[in-house]
Amino acid sequence: MTTPYQQQSQAPVPPQSPPQSPPQSPPQAPPQAAPPMPPQAPHQTAPHQTNPYQAAPHHHAPHHSAPHHHTQPPQPQPHQPHQQMPSGPPSQPYAGVGPYTSPIPVRRTSLGNALASEWTKIKSVRSTIWTLSVMVALVIGIGLLVAATTADSDYDTVPTTLPGFFGTLLGQLCVVTLGVLVITSEYSTGMIRTTLTACPQRSRVLTAKALVFFTLSFTITTVALVLVAYASMGMHSGPAVAEPTGDQILGATVGAGLYVSLLGLLSLAVGAILRHSAGAITTMLGVVLLPSILPAFLMMSDSLRDLGSKMLEYSSPQSLASLFQIDDGLNNGWPQLSVLAGITAAAMIAAYALLEKRDV
Repeated sequence: MTTPYQQQSQAPVPPQSPPQSPPQSPPQAPPQAAPPMPPQAPHQTAPHQTNPYQAAPHHHAPHHSAPHHHTQPPQPQPHQPHQQMPSGPPSQPYAGVGPYTSPIPVRRTSLGNALASEWTKIKSVRSTIWTLSVMVALVIGIGLLVAATTADSDYDTVPTTLPGFFGTLLGQLCVVTLGVLVITSEYSTGMIRTTLTACPQRSRVLTAKALVFFTLSFTITTVALVLVAYASMGMHSGPAVAEPTGDQILGATVGAGLYVSLLGLLSLAVGAILRHSAGAITTMLGVVLLPSILPAFLMMSDSLRDLGSKMLEYSSPQSLASLFQIDDGLNNGWPQLSVLAGITAAAMIAAYALLEKRDV
């Protein structure tokens, strides 16, 4: 016999619907282990791996993932030196690389380089060869001719070095002309622009020209005078001939050569000031010849007689005669030589100042 409670429990239970739960997203597949990556070279880095749980970026077009393909591992490449690309503006193509190094050896220039350049120029032009050749021919030719046509009795009161005086009077004009052409020829041809571009120190250019020309003219003039002096002394030697003293030989060789070279250097300074060949040569001819001509007119006036006599004493022919000691009443010529040196120094200072101030 069943109790009401047992009957109630044995009654069939009507089916009940499952409890409503909030909608859930479909279950995601469990993460799988990433396939093993191929071995990489020591100097390469592994490619960027995408996190499988990270949401894919939003794209307007549907994204189709390409199947993963296993490729051959890249072969290690030999190490290449790192080259830095230029990073400067186009006007500085070597700004990123560093200072440009010329394949040609570059060194600082000096006065020696300017001297070498001027020596190359002065020995390679025809004017130098012609003027110096004519000067040597005049000094030696006229000197030997005078020595050969004179007798021993003519040297009883004058030294036997006298024949060199006559050739030097004409030979000095050749040195004066060459001194002008050394500087003015570059202005006439436009070569002075190239010279000053290669050597911007203008004072160095003028110094090199002066040293090279003075050394060349002094050497050649002195050698020619020495040859004439000793040739004349050899031709005229006897008891009736007065042997020249050491001071007379020095004045007829080194002194006369120094005087002619200073005249040439004065011509170079005048050429640098005027920068015109004809004008500079005319000026120097006036400097050489006028002091010998004007005293004849100045001595006509009593008030100008002293000026005329002083001008005649320091003229070129009288100065050379004093250096050769032709007359006992004359001095040895060194005062005239010092005055010429002072005038030449003043002209060179003016040439330096104008060369730095004026344009080419």
